[in-house]
Amino acid sequence: MLEQLAKYHPFLPDIAAVLILLVAAWLGYLISSRVLNTVLHRVAARTSSSWDNALINNGVGRKLSQLVPVFIIYEGAGKLTNINERLLGLAMNLTSAYMIVVIAITVIAVLSTANDIYESNPRAVQRPIKGFIQLLQLAVLILAGLLCIAALLDQSPVLMLSGFGAMTAVLLLIFKDTLLSLVASVQLTAQDMVRVGDWIEMPQFGADGDVVDVELHTIKVQNWDKTITTIPTHRLISDSFKNWRGMSLSGGRRIKRALHLDASSVHFMNAQEIEHCNRFTLLEGYLADKQGELSTYNNALYGIEDAQRDATVNMRRLTNIGTFRVYAERYLQQHPLVHQDMTLMVRQLAPGPQGVPIELYCFTTTTAWGEYENIQADIFDHLLAIIPEFGLRLFQQPAGTEFSIKQL
Repeated sequence: MLEQLAKYHPFLPDIAAVLILLVAAWLGYLISSRVLNTVLHRVAARTSSSWDNALINNGVGRKLSQLVPVFIIYEGAGKLTNINERLLGLAMNLTSAYMIVVIAITVIAVLSTANDIYESNPRAVQRPIKGFIQLLQLAVLILAGLLCIAALLDQSPVLMLSGFGAMTAVLLLIFKDTLLSLVASVQLTAQDMVRVGDWIEMPQFGADGDVVDVELHTIKVQNWDKTITTIPTHRLISDSFKNWRGMSLSGGRRIKRALHLDASSVHFMNAQEIEHCNRFTLLEGYLADKQGELSTYNNALYGIEDAQRDATVNMRRLTNIGTFRVYAERYLQQHPLVHQDMTLMVRQLAPGPQGVPIELYCFTTTTAWGEYENIQADIFDHLLAIIPEFGLRLFQQPAGTEFSIKQL
């Protein structure tokens, strides 16, 4: 049939052969693509595993089917005898280069599939491999680029690789950030410094939130205001950051906040105030025991002479701030949402311009942010309201109401 076309024009048989070859390649792609996709979808529907779904999502079948038309063209082009040798050689080189590209993108898709399958494993949170997968994909792209250039120039890949070695210094400069990120990824993974889901703080980058992705070059952090901060991977090695994972794993979140009391409201308690505080269940037994301890101390120091005992200025006595501190500590000890197996104390800090700080240091039984804030607020709501019962006042900067005309 092709010989009969030569009667009309000598190039018609070759043109017809090329068209037939292109149509055959197109049909080969349609058939192979349909068959591969059908097989993968049927396998995915019948199995509960995730690997087949990952192959479909990454388009491995579609990319792999592109090799069929390449093979058809490569094999068929060699049988076209009447075409110019230079054009035929160029066509073969282009086909070889395209074949290399298709193989490269297929390998990249397979690597992405392997990462997706690995991330479905709960262990992937502790040991992410996405950075290493991206490094392999980059190596595949570089190798494919070299082989494509060798195929287009019809040169041996060995010569291209030898020239590639001579450019090592230039390549090290170009891929400096990639190499730094690779080393950082290895250290982060080996030392288990960052996982997906960790809450980290890095103020120099404005990052304060959960890690949502760990890649070769960057780590993405979703801040609490839902913005995304991207941090270069190697900066987590060279700079400092805070990881709150230890707090989450411990099961308790720290409360460390002070109440600032007015120093002028601190005084010794008289008998009436002691009687008033005896009404508090949390102070049950404390006041009597403390008064007995003080009485024993004073008798041992001054003897039992009435004159010395009446000189109250020389004696140890109960203070309202000390009694309040004991009340606050016992309040925390009986609180159902305060962790009793972790550090719990109420301490007095050094007085300063802001008054006398009484600091609460304890841990809640939950690490959830909202619940933690509610527990902390409830504790301080109660203590702020009960402070006047001990004859104490909170310290605050003078407000406008304190300088009203009436008072002046």
